[in-house]
Amino acid sequence: MKYEHLFGPVLSRRLGLSLGIDLIPYKVCSFDCVYCEAGRTTNLTSIRNEYIKTNDILNEVDVYLSNKPTLDYITFSGAGEPTLHKDIAKITKYIKDKYPQYSLALITNSSLLGDAQMREDIKNIDLVLPSLDAVSEDVFKKINRPTNDIKASDIVEGLVRFREMFNGKIYLEVFIIEGLNDTEAELSLIKKACERIKPDLIQINTLDRPGTEDWVAASTKENLERIKAFFEPMSVEIIAKISMSDKAPVHIHTEIDDIVSLIKRRPCTQPEIIKLTNLHINTINKYLRYLIEQDIIEEKKEKRGVFYKLKKIEGEQCVS
Repeated sequence: MKYEHLFGPVLSRRLGLSLGIDLIPYKVCSFDCVYCEAGRTTNLTSIRNEYIKTNDILNEVDVYLSNKPTLDYITFSGAGEPTLHKDIAKITKYIKDKYPQYSLALITNSSLLGDAQMREDIKNIDLVLPSLDAVSEDVFKKINRPTNDIKASDIVEGLVRFREMFNGKIYLEVFIIEGLNDTEAELSLIKKACERIKPDLIQINTLDRPGTEDWVAASTKENLERIKAFFEPMSVEIIAKISMSDKAPVHIHTEIDDIVSLIKRRPCTQPEIIKLTNLHINTINKYLRYLIEQDIIEEKKEKRGVFYKLKKIEGEQCVS
């Protein structure tokens, strides 16, 4: 069966072996973040709706989980903001009731957490991974470029209120862009917010593939270590590279090798790889990130876009 709304499972840096559920069409989002690897937002909105038919999603879930796969998490994520789907609570309850052996995770930009109903809708998810990239309104707008009705102060208050009612774990991600949110002033505001939010873990992240805007660059390792120390003694880590082993499911090895084979024949852009492999954009992004981290492929920016080319060939083994 070809799945329209499920992708993976893939090996995630934060969630292990994760099956993705995409609740939202491509690039329907409340933010247009300058660093987004999925590209520019084409439908900037904060309006919740049934963007994809709930029954269509649940039917795919039933087909896939009927085989009782081994998974670390089932994750609401994708190339848009999953909390925009008005039936996320219904979908969560369905999976929890019918497949209680699986843990649920949500990756969210936090934009709708100022809404009490939104907080209620996601309270039964096991692990929530929200973002908080800035607290001052000017830096927030420069980085996240939200809809006009969303304010950084509402996001912080929403996260605080959510922590008060939520019994699961919260891993709060802070995406660092040098010169914007890594100043002492902005980091102090974020730290004060974190002291109120009380996440189980703060995860420091930075760019590892081209974002929406060309001027966004990856932060240095030294800068990330400085920021990590700034947030201590709170529980904080720099998000690690993807780790794979021979124990990874066969399909992951196969799909990565297929991508390397494509790039070996000729350099390809991300959209070309998606079209030729028929894999979800999130899956492709994870594989490209892994291959770059392993020094197997490299990026080359040209007028027609960012191309991925083979960097080295050593037995053509892509995972170890």
